[in-house]
Amino acid sequence: MMKIGIIGAGNMAGAIVNGLIGTGMAPSDLFVSDVSAEKLQAIAALGVHTGKNEEAAAFGEVVILAVKPNIYEKVLPSISEATAGKLVISIAAGVTIGFVSGYLSAARVVRIMPNTPLLVGCGMTAVSYLPPATEDDAKTVVSLFSAVGKCVIVPESQMDAVVAVSGSGPAYAYMLIDAMAAGGVLEGLAKKDALLLAAQTVLGAAKTVLETGTHPAILTDNVCSPGGTTIAAVAALEETGFRHSVIQAVKKCAEKSAALKK
Repeated sequence: MMKIGIIGAGNMAGAIVNGLIGTGMAPSDLFVSDVSAEKLQAIAALGVHTGKNEEAAAFGEVVILAVKPNIYEKVLPSISEATAGKLVISIAAGVTIGFVSGYLSAARVVRIMPNTPLLVGCGMTAVSYLPPATEDDAKTVVSLFSAVGKCVIVPESQMDAVVAVSGSGPAYAYMLIDAMAAGGVLEGLAKKDALLLAAQTVLGAAKTVLETGTHPAILTDNVCSPGGTTIAAVAALEETGFRHSVIQAVKKCAEKSAALKK
């Protein structure tokens, strides 16, 4: 198994570590660095090596940058030499392959956009690469992140759209679940029951789309009996601009992502 160095020990890094260990990777093949001794202590309890950024970069055959975008400029110069000739995976939103390669000119850089459900092993990760990174490098990244969800390879030019659909998308789903549960409470359900009913329904609907490959519009039509309860609800959503609101949210998010990138 390859050795992996991870720069940063936040929630994403922790999810990656737990996901990789869960697929059978030996903790001793992982090295995590962070400025927080407390975070490193928690990671070390899993049997993972911990230390400084330069040590993590030197240890890994693959190096994952799991730090916030605003500290990339502080971290990258310190690991430039140690990452020469290696595959480097950049996680930060808005940070382009070109920006990272400007500091790590001798590395093969692959950019990814995961989302927070990665924390529960159900993430969605988009992968982009440019030469000198290769298709095989991209496949390596897909293999790694498939341990904590699903992956798709896209051109880097589509990353703003990815941010808008899957990167920020969990927030839209949380709002939907909250609204559905609130409606249930309005109709007399206990809050706990309403939340369980709403969350499990959204989970089941998403799983149905993924496992059957059926278009959501067809699935919607399938549960709308003529003159029935579901079509009444769907009509109300259409009347209040539900689909339009979501589409506009994705559009605004993509525009904001494009404005922030470097």
